[in-house]
Amino acid sequence: MTPRPNSDPQPDRDRDRTAEARERILDAAIREFSEHGLAGARTEQIAIAAGVNKALLYYYFESKEKLYSAALELVSARVRDRSMAVFLRDASPGERLIRAAIDHFDRILTQREFQSLMQQEMMRMHKGEEGELPILVKRVFGPLYTMMQSMVREGIASGEIIEADWLQFMLFALGGNVFYFLSAPVLRQVVPFEPFDTEVLRARRVALVEFLGQALFIDRKHGAELAARVLADSPMPETTDFKGFEVKQK
Repeated sequence: MTPRPNSDPQPDRDRDRTAEARERILDAAIREFSEHGLAGARTEQIAIAAGVNKALLYYYFESKEKLYSAALELVSARVRDRSMAVFLRDASPGERLIRAAIDHFDRILTQREFQSLMQQEMMRMHKGEEGELPILVKRVFGPLYTMMQSMVREGIASGEIIEADWLQFMLFALGGNVFYFLSAPVLRQVVPFEPFDTEVLRARRVALVEFLGQALFIDRKHGAELAARVLADSPMPETTDFKGFEVKQK
């Protein structure tokens, strides 16, 4: 007689609950570590936010340091996957460059936990501490830089975008976003508007795309058309906590 297969769904339910609990812990850890850093974060608070007991947290991750590493890797992988989706989009290299720039702008607005964690890691590196940055560069940022380099060279070879150093392209397309947000305290003393007002950010976002459409392309008409297309199908993220950006970066 052929034995009946085990139809008990309990193991599947247990695996689902385990995966769900780990995900809740990691999401809570990302928030706690981004707000307070590795040293200041409290595992008790992470467990409470995740709705689990502290023992389960250590059962899954063994230590606070290993939980930090797992949380940082998860949030970085999300950024990598989002960026790769832009780089691999079925579009010309120039259009993908514009989309990468606007995606970067939107990511700064909406993924502040990642921004905060990366700044903390860079500070640890500058202090000579052993951190997670080398691993993240290998797994996340190295592949993204390689894709950016390939995309720029493809655009130059096709005659779509101007001939220039690929790294300068990246600094030009993305660096201005970082500078705008980090220099807001100075801008606030110079310009007659609040840098983080929703409509100001919306205008800055449009200006970014339109400028790239003019600056990167050999055929400026083509660049302007691409810029208009990207803006038309890339609505600004729906978030209202723009003014909290500076607080999140401390």
